Amino acid sequence: MSSSTDSLPPALAKIVQRFQRASDPKRRYEQLIWYAQKLPEFPEADKIPENKVPGCVSQVYVTATLDDGKVKFQGDSDSQLTKGLVALLIEGLNGSSPTEIVHLAPDFIQATGLNVSLTPSRANGFYNIFKTMQKKALECKLEQ
Repeated sequence: MSSSTDSLPPALAKIVQRFQRASDPKRRYEQLIWYAQKLPEFPEADKIPENKVPGCVSQVYVTATLDDGKVKFQGDSDSQLTKGLVALLIEGLNGSSPTEIVHLAPDFIQATGLNVSLTPSRANGFYNIFKTMQKKALECKLEQ
């Protein structure tokens, strides 16, 4: 199964492997809650329509800045599980270049096993959060 993680940024590959070891859906949810609790505070001032993730049932916000050629994401959600998904993606993608993020295929989502643990609307939300982060990374790249 590790071949699917070879092309991922190292931090994201580590997260995928961590979730692969958690075969129990309850354990995966616990990991998501753990990620949610680790997520730094999101500035209220950034909770604006431009930063809202479209297509999510929960309120989800993501920002991206470029620091020395590397993307730094921040995010938040009003749902603990969704916040965990945001946190997982932030931890996995922070420090990558905009090009790496834009060219990343979303199939790592299946490799985590979360797509079978999550409800269809949450799995779709996870994908929408990822696509929004790719869009924000591209915007950072274009502003260089």
